[in-house]
Amino acid sequence: MIILKPMLKLNYVKTYSLKQRASKVNIGDFAKPPSKSSSFNTFYKSLPRILKGNDLRGVVTAIARARRAKKPVILMMGAHVIKCGLNPVIIELIKKKVITCIAVNGACLIHDFEVAYQGKTSEDVAKSLEKGEFGMGRETADFINEAIRQGVSAGRGCAESLARKIANSKLPYGRLSLLGNAYKYKVPVTCHVAIGTDIIHQHPSFDGALTGEGSLRDFHILVEEISGLEGGVVLNFGSAVILPEVFLKALNLARNLGFKVRNFTTANFDMNYHYRPAENIVRRPVLSSGRGYYIIGHHEIMLPLLAQAVVEELKR
Repeated sequence: MIILKPMLKLNYVKTYSLKQRASKVNIGDFAKPPSKSSSFNTFYKSLPRILKGNDLRGVVTAIARARRAKKPVILMMGAHVIKCGLNPVIIELIKKKVITCIAVNGACLIHDFEVAYQGKTSEDVAKSLEKGEFGMGRETADFINEAIRQGVSAGRGCAESLARKIANSKLPYGRLSLLGNAYKYKVPVTCHVAIGTDIIHQHPSFDGALTGEGSLRDFHILVEEISGLEGGVVLNFGSAVILPEVFLKALNLARNLGFKVRNFTTANFDMNYHYRPAENIVRRPVLSSGRGYYIIGHHEIMLPLLAQAVVEELKR
């Protein structure tokens, strides 16, 4: 048996004092322990100043700074936000003039109307699909498609058409309509439709030409809002494809037309990591200047947390 001589001479290993080393985590950044008699502000300050705790603070600070400077805060969102029961939170941010523009996908129109119309929404898709009944509710399609027909024919976009009709229809739960309140408080709202993706497109009342025309008008409205985004904030909650793509093209068009849209903040909030929001919202738009954040968490927790933190920050 051959015994090899060790090649490593560990007695020559170089070390240094731990006290000389830079450390990324410091006890000054640690979370504070919970207290039974604590205000929200105390709780918010108790969050660790590490990783996403710091990112959340960065988004809150950016929103407060933007509104103090009268710069835009644009909220883009998917319909799951409405189905998580968050309309009251967003409506309060509208009333407090935190949100200056809202961009939604087509499904948001459906769930917002159903909440305003009957105080409930979101059907059992699997059960309805078995019988070919998924999305075939009469009132939803008739109301929304008629609103778009009337509004677009009168020169409005899809979102404003429905928002106006909800606001003027005295629906039983209209006070909880995101679109209705946006119209009431004069906050621009835009809808970006992918034809064939929404249940109202299955109905004979649907007019693809008018919907396309209205959605294009909404795109142009969003471009106008983005043209003044310098120093502002864009938030995306729960849209993984449509709104990240729309935002990228709207930003590009605004820059192509000569508008200076460089130094702003973007933040994507979602339950999972998605390629398009990461690239089209968080990374690409702010490559030359600004800052992008990606925070993962459930909407029903993250949006109220963000909203309350912003309200508290704006008080100061």
